[in-house]
Amino acid sequence: MSSHPALSMDADRASADATFRKAAWRFMPLLFVCYVVAYLDRVNVGFAKLQMLNDLNFSEAVYGLGAGLFFVGYFLFEVPSNLLLHRVGARRWIARIMVTWAVLSLATARVKTPTMFYIVRFLLGVAEAGFYPGMILYLTYWFPSHRRGKTMAVLTAGNPVSGMLGGPLSGLIMHSFAGVLGHAGWQWLFII
Repeated sequence: MSSHPALSMDADRASADATFRKAAWRFMPLLFVCYVVAYLDRVNVGFAKLQMLNDLNFSEAVYGLGAGLFFVGYFLFEVPSNLLLHRVGARRWIARIMVTWAVLSLATARVKTPTMFYIVRFLLGVAEAGFYPGMILYLTYWFPSHRRGKTMAVLTAGNPVSGMLGGPLSGLIMHSFAGVLGHAGWQWLFII
């Protein structure tokens, strides 16, 4: 009779494992892709620089300030973004972040002056603020702390994957799309 509780615990553990595995397969691929895209978006400005500076007659200082303003916006609005995320809900707020940053990425393709570049980069940081912490919060809704390590590892693996894909993909876009529909390669990088 003493083996029945052990069998019951094993069955409960197997059932819990299956449930969490099913939950992970349901949304982790989407979160992983979102994180890859978010990181690609952050490094695209570095690849775009190769063509952007000459096309827009920007100095290194203009570019550096503009690129850095992203992180100022991100830093200043990360906590307020997460407070809103808690109030509105993770799914809705993460979707808002992604739509807003898509619009601002498109706006980056239309930049013509240093001031426009500064404004768009700052707003992009504001828009993206809270994305990564929001995904972590979302994972806390689905996974207890002792199961969250694996999901966090899968999510953060998006960073090196983004690096492996980002360089070749960005170079291909900038080279292949240069001049298409009257847009420079760096503009297509932000459009796509």
